[in-house]
Amino acid sequence: MTESNGRDPGLLVLISLAGGPKHGHAILLDVTAFAGLRLGPGTLYGALARLEEAGLIEAMPIDGRRRPYRLTESGAAALRGRLTGLDAAIRVGLRRIEAA
Repeated sequence: MTESNGRDPGLLVLISLAGGPKHGHAILLDVTAFAGLRLGPGTLYGALARLEEAGLIEAMPIDGRRRPYRLTESGAAALRGRLTGLDAAIRVGLRRIEAA
């Protein structure tokens, strides 16, 4: 596992939250599970702050010592658009590699 190395931590957080509300540590574990990456806490909480400021996620009431976050409707729409664009680029890339 490696640090994010320039990959988009915001996208990874959105993908994680698409599976349901999670607190920071649960997001870190989920990203590691599905992407094989380990986000540092500073990277994670910076991404959470940016996503919340953009209205793509929202903080939920504190649960014990942890604050869960959830995807907003605009966050789900933004994620859908990003993933659709990535899917198209991936398909073109794979076709080009196969044709080479």
